[in-house]
This record gives sequence, structure tokens and C-alpha cells, in this order.
Amino acid sequence: MKTLVLYYSYTGHTRALAERIAAEEAADLVEIRDVNRPNKLKAYTAGCYAAIKGNAWPICPLETDLTAYDRLLLLSPIWAGNPPPAVNAVLPLFPADKVVSVKLISASGKSGCRERLEAEIRAKNCTPEDFEDIRA
Repeated sequence: MKTLVLYYSYTGHTRALAERIAAEEAADLVEIRDVNRPNKLKAYTAGCYAAIKGNAWPICPLETDLTAYDRLLLLSPIWAGNPPPAVNAVLPLFPADKVVSVKLISASGKSGCRERLEAEIRAKNCTPEDFEDIRA
């Protein structure tokens, strides 16, 4: 099964984990990048508000064809209990009929968005394989 590790990292914690997992699984690695990377104040105010609402912010085009993979492994930090706006922007890009695993990284190791993410994954006709909260 060909796997792609997609990740968004604001502080670098998620990036380090994504790189390690991609190496362990011999998977390809793609970073989700903001078009306009927010400063810390905007990230932790407007960014958290957008995360709670499930809103997306523009991301740079992905340079990888997601249809070429059987499994997508999404790694994301948690902002106010939810994925950040950049991750909300990438979910609609998932092609149908993929197996999707999600790893959410936070200081508490708890998120409150599993049902919402799984519903979005299923709405894309993808199969949620695994959902894991990871304490950073």
C-alpha cells in the first residue's frame, strides 16, 4: 500500500514526528503550507477562532498527486481542540476511495474533533483507518 504523509506544523513538533513516521513507513512526505503564514498573535487568536469554526485559510498548492496513493496519513497540531485552518483547507482536496489515518498532536494529547474529521473523511468516500491523539 503506497502511503503519503501529509502534515502541517507551526512550531516544528508535528514536522519532526511526520519525518520520523515517513521514514519508518517508507512513505512520501508533503508539508501543508499557508499562503500567508500567520504570526503567533494571529495564529493563536484568529487562527484558533477559525479552527473552532472549521474554517480554512488558503494553502500553497500541493506539489503531489494525491490520487497516486492508497493511504493518506494526516498529521496536524491542535488549535483550540481542532485542526488549524490550513488542515481544514487540505481535507476537501482528498480524492475518493482512499484509506485515511489521522494523528493529532497537542500538549494535552486530547482533541475534540474526531467525529467531525471522520465525517469529513467519509463525505469524501474515504475510509477512516486510524485516529490518534498524541501528547507532544
